[in-house]
Amino acid sequence: MQRADAPTDSARHVDAVLRARRSVRAFAPRPLPQALVREILQVAATAPSNSNTQPWRVHVLAGAPLKALGAALDAAFVAGDFEAPSHFPDPLPGPFCEHQSAFAACYYGALGIDRADAAARARQTRRNYGFFGAPVGLIFGIDARLARHSWLDLGLFVQNVMIAAKARGIDTCPQVSFAPFHALIAARLGMPPEEVTACGMSMGWGDPSAEVNRMAMPRRAVEDFARFEGFEGFDEASTS
Repeated sequence: MQRADAPTDSARHVDAVLRARRSVRAFAPRPLPQALVREILQVAATAPSNSNTQPWRVHVLAGAPLKALGAALDAAFVAGDFEAPSHFPDPLPGPFCEHQSAFAACYYGALGIDRADAAARARQTRRNYGFFGAPVGLIFGIDARLARHSWLDLGLFVQNVMIAAKARGIDTCPQVSFAPFHALIAARLGMPPEEVTACGMSMGWGDPSAEVNRMAMPRRAVEDFARFEGFEGFDEASTS
C-alpha cells in the first residue's frame, strides 16, 4: 500500500537539487549574465530571518573588478598580510576533526596533492582568492553589531543562493577563506564601518572534466545526528 505521505513531484525535484549541489572548485570560462544572478538573489531573499530583519548584504563582482579583488587577495595571502583564521576553535574537537581530516584526504587526493606537500597545498589555497576561475564572485557581509542568531539568518540566505543557483544549472562554492581578509575587502568594496565579511562564494558553470568537481563528500546518516521521540504509532498510521 502506498504511503499517505509519499513524496510529491515537487518534493522529488527539490530533493534532486539538494543532492546535486556540491562545492565546485573549477569553472568553465563562460560568462554569467547579471540578470540571472539577480534572479537567483531575489529568490534567495525569501529566506526566513528573525523578525524579518533580513541582515544579509551581498557584493557581486564580475569582469575587471573580480580580477582586481582576486589579485589583491592573492598578493595579501602570499605576503601573509591577513588576520589569523578564526572559523574553527583550536583544537578542533575530536569528531569534527575527524570529518575535517576525511575531507582533506578526499580533496587533496582528487587533486593529486600529497598532504605533506605544503607548497602544493598553498598553491591550491591561492586558487580560492581567484574564485576558482568562476565568472562571478560574491562577498557576503553582515552588520557586526548583530548577534549570532542573525548570522544564522545569513546562513539560511547563503544556502538559498546555492540551491536557487543549482536549480538553474549554476554551480557554486561557499568560501569562508575570505573572512580573514576583511580589512582589504572592506576597503576595496567600500563597506561601511559596521559591516564585516562573513564569507565569499564562487558562482558559474562547473567544469565537468575537473576531477576535483567529481569527488563525493560522505554524509552522516540521520541516526548519527538526530534523536526521535514521541512517534509511537505514527508510522503505522501514515501507511493506512
